Amino acid sequence: MSDRLLYLPLGGAGEIGMNCYAYGYGPVGQERFVVVDLGVTFPSMDGTPGVDLIFADVQWLEERKDRIDAIFITHAHEDHVGAVGHLWPRLDAPIYARAFTAHIARLKFEEHGHDELQIRTVAAWPETVAAGPFTVGFLPVSHSIPESSALVIDSPAGRVIHTGDFKLDENPVVGEPFDRELWESVSAQGVKALVCDSTNVFSPHPGRSESEVVGPITELVASLDGLVAATTFASNIARVRTLAEAGTKAGRSVVLLGRAMRRMITAAIETGIINDFPKTVAPENAADIPHENLMLLTTGSQGEHRAATAQLSRGKYLGLKLAEGDTVIFSSKTIPGNEISVARILNNFSEMGVDTITGRDEYHVSGHANRPDLALLHEIVRPDVVVPMHGEHRHLREHAKLAAEGGFRAIVAPNGVGVDLAGEAPRVSEYVETGRTYLDGSVQIGALDGIVRDRVRMSMNGLVVATVIIEDDEPLGDCWCELRGLPEAGLSRAPLVDVLEEDVNQFLMRAGKKTLSDEDRLEEEMRRIIRKTVQDEVGKKPEVQIVISRLSS
Repeated sequence: MSDRLLYLPLGGAGEIGMNCYAYGYGPVGQERFVVVDLGVTFPSMDGTPGVDLIFADVQWLEERKDRIDAIFITHAHEDHVGAVGHLWPRLDAPIYARAFTAHIARLKFEEHGHDELQIRTVAAWPETVAAGPFTVGFLPVSHSIPESSALVIDSPAGRVIHTGDFKLDENPVVGEPFDRELWESVSAQGVKALVCDSTNVFSPHPGRSESEVVGPITELVASLDGLVAATTFASNIARVRTLAEAGTKAGRSVVLLGRAMRRMITAAIETGIINDFPKTVAPENAADIPHENLMLLTTGSQGEHRAATAQLSRGKYLGLKLAEGDTVIFSSKTIPGNEISVARILNNFSEMGVDTITGRDEYHVSGHANRPDLALLHEIVRPDVVVPMHGEHRHLREHAKLAAEGGFRAIVAPNGVGVDLAGEAPRVSEYVETGRTYLDGSVQIGALDGIVRDRVRMSMNGLVVATVIIEDDEPLGDCWCELRGLPEAGLSRAPLVDVLEEDVNQFLMRAGKKTLSDEDRLEEEMRRIIRKTVQDEVGKKPEVQIVISRLSS
């Protein structure tokens, strides 16, 4: 039986977020595995009401946990590391990461009471980790968070480079610059596959350096009157430092607002990523500083309801308020899907007389490689095959076309499609059912369990609970109904609950003993009557819960 080198995405290929990839080597059914990234994506009130977090369904991996030798985390963004505390107990393998990422992962382990010794810190290439048939090293890349790394994954079938998230930035302000010579040396002996970030494949111009926003941001903050607040991704340490330095140079006292912002800066200082962050003032001491001398750095650039920016737009946060003449800078781009939440915050600020600055390229650059940068990386690595990942399906297909334009073979493998990279040409060799796992409160539930679906139905159509007591196969008194999420009265102008109880009680009076003694039949008839009545009265077909209590004499 020949050995195969399996690449299998379980999250992050066909979507942006929730990254989780498996690599396996060995005979079919006997492979040893390494896992790359355990990330999350975030719920929406429209499709997943009440859900706290969403991560990949790792059941396929869990069934093979005795063959998982290691988990590697490429960087500390939530869509790559956010699920480690939730999913690690189901996989039970050691986690390897560089210092900053390991620090963030340990904080998540601490929250869940896991053994932090399971997280091992690894230095950058050329240090490597032996994991079963694999040898894995962390190859530095530039991105919008420190110590991001591609993974060099060596196996008996050849070398794979898994880029993680990256950009080609030779002056990233904080973190390591892209080192072309290093990448060329790592690629010189031949690369079987380049598994590559596809996020910005539709952006036609070369990516810009993080250093290009330093001057414009500094000039902008110096030109503003009143209090200045700026929001960006808390994990973008370079941008947060640039904003803080701009505030300090303008003579403002800098205040960090939001737990994530404080946690990230603290982690960067403790791990030696930065040692010169400007002096900050605690929020509780900011009230003693003149309003116009403050610079607030806030979480919530994507409209998150509970983040500092949203709370400031609704009134105040930790005793701090914005007023007419103040300015909020959004040093970020709005991620598709977050437009409504961000617009709500912008309108709130407008009603307060607060000015906002958004969507200006001079104050933000992307952390992902654009189309020309991807083409350049193809040329540097010169892999046998390009495997696009980290993107929606349209991004993956477009990235494959880009590779073909440069003369490179490519294969599109969305979540659940396993590719054998071992032969002369890659081939699809596995189809795995993939899905999502919801963190609902403190419980993990499957996307197909029906819980969230029922919640959505109730939110759309309302709920009726009907209770009846049966004694000796006869109704004992009248049925009574309770309504949730439905109008009090319908077309008849009578109270809806009265109309429902009248219709159900008439049915119960006419029902024969055969129906009243058959619980399933009785429940089905009551549900049918209730849904028809509500449909006639208010045009909705609600969720219906029937409670039948039986007494015996």
